[in-house]
Amino acid sequence: MKRLLMTGAAGNLGKAMRTRIGNLADALRLSDIAPTSDLTDTEEFVACDLADASAVDALVRDCDGIVHFGGRSVEDDWQTIRSANIDGCFNIYEAARKHGIGRIFYASSNHVTGFYRPGERLDGNTAPRPDSLYGLSKAFGEDLARLYWDKFGIESVCARIGSSFPRPTNHRMLSTWLSHDDLGRLIERTFAAKRVGWTVVYGASANQAGWWDNTPAAHLGWAPQDTAETYRAEVEAAGNPPGPEAPESRWQGATFAAQSIIER
Repeated sequence: MKRLLMTGAAGNLGKAMRTRIGNLADALRLSDIAPTSDLTDTEEFVACDLADASAVDALVRDCDGIVHFGGRSVEDDWQTIRSANIDGCFNIYEAARKHGIGRIFYASSNHVTGFYRPGERLDGNTAPRPDSLYGLSKAFGEDLARLYWDKFGIESVCARIGSSFPRPTNHRMLSTWLSHDDLGRLIERTFAAKRVGWTVVYGASANQAGWWDNTPAAHLGWAPQDTAETYRAEVEAAGNPPGPEAPESRWQGATFAAQSIIER
C-alpha cells in the first residue's frame, strides 16, 4: 500500500502498533483527537473527530487501507458511545466507500459476546450477546462491516479483541490476553491474505485457558505465537483469584456485564 490510515493513534493500542505495522505501507497516516508526536519520516498525523463526517471524508482520501482503532474503548454514557463508536464507525465506512478503499481492519471487542459464561467455547459465528453499551456499539460495527461487504464489496476483518496489554495482569487475562506482537501479526494478515470478505476473529494469543476458537477465520493464516501461560506463575503469585460470585466468574465480559447504564 502507498498509504495506510490508522485511527485511534493516540490510544494504547495505536501507540503499540505504530512500530509493528509501519512496514505495511510507504506512509502511515495517524489520526486521533489527541495529538501524536515524535513522527517518523514515513508517518503523518491528521487530527480528526470521527463524528465529523466531512473531516473523516478528508481523512480517508488518498489512503489504500484502514486500521480502525478510533472511538471510545470503555463503557460510557449513550451519547458518548453513539458519537464515537456508532456515528464514527459509519463515517469511516462511508468514506471508505466513496474513496474506493477495499479492506479495513476493524477493532471490535470480546464485549460483543460478554454475556456468555467463562469457559463457553465461542467462535466468529457465535451470536452477539453484548454486555454493555460499549459492546453493543462494537456489535453494530461488525454488522455495519457486513453490510458494506454484502452491498459494496468492502472487505473487513472484525477482531473481537480480548485484553491486549504488554502482559496479563489478572486471572481473567490468562484466558483473554492478546500480546501486542500477536495483534500486529493479525493486522498484517488482514492486508496480506488473498481474500478476507467479512471475517470475525477473536483477538487472543495462544492461551491454554482460552475460550475462543478461530477455526472459521483460518483463511487469514494468522497463527498467534505468544501465550499467557508464560505469565501464569506471576499472576497466581499475586493472589486474589475471583470468587464464584465475582463478575469475572459469571460472565466473559466480567465487570462490563455487571456495570449499570451510565447516565450523563
